[in-house]
Amino acid sequence: MTAAPPLSPTDRSTVRRGAQRARTDRGELYAVLDAGLVGHLGVVLDGAPVVLPTGYGRRGDTLYLHGSTGAATLRAAAAEAPVCFTVTHVDGLVYARSAFHHSMNYRCAVVHGAARVVTDPAERLLGLEVLTEHLAPGSWTATRQPDRRELAATALLTLDLAEASVKVRTGPPVDDERDLAAPVWAGVLPVRTVVGEPVPDPLLDPAVPVPGRVSGRRLG
Repeated sequence: MTAAPPLSPTDRSTVRRGAQRARTDRGELYAVLDAGLVGHLGVVLDGAPVVLPTGYGRRGDTLYLHGSTGAATLRAAAAEAPVCFTVTHVDGLVYARSAFHHSMNYRCAVVHGAARVVTDPAERLLGLEVLTEHLAPGSWTATRQPDRRELAATALLTLDLAEASVKVRTGPPVDDERDLAAPVWAGVLPVRTVVGEPVPDPLLDPAVPVPGRVSGRRLG
């Protein structure tokens, strides 16, 4: 298998604050994106910045985003204006001996670029499959495919991952030496997202069992 090329920072994707936490391995970019469920899409709408949660999925170096054709943010992104897309995971709350050094352990990916509207019918189906499989693996082939009306109501965009950055913080607090002897608890409180037990639709036939694609779902 050919290794993914490293990240090549541009001026706007270069991590400056906390530069030691930047990652250059494109595989870490993929890992952060693949482990998330919701990203935030930032666009300029009517002269003002707007950032909204957005569903997504990744195939190679292409990110697929979707939403209603009536969404103003997607229409703005579709006009090839610059956009920014982020995914963040909080892995722990960092308690320090001083208020100033409290922090979080996290993984964050930031993607810059211009979105492209997907119009080719075959790629539209591929993109929707990628999105579905990212949210609920195994569901694309197990469920009814989108019909013409549903496809017409759905806007599908792609965003290339060529211009992206990854920043990660791990480990304990970084206190000043003058505070190390203070009798104040310091450390990390881990934060995890877990799935619960499946809750069936009240209209579901009781004879329909919970499939493995649902009961075995895990979050990365």
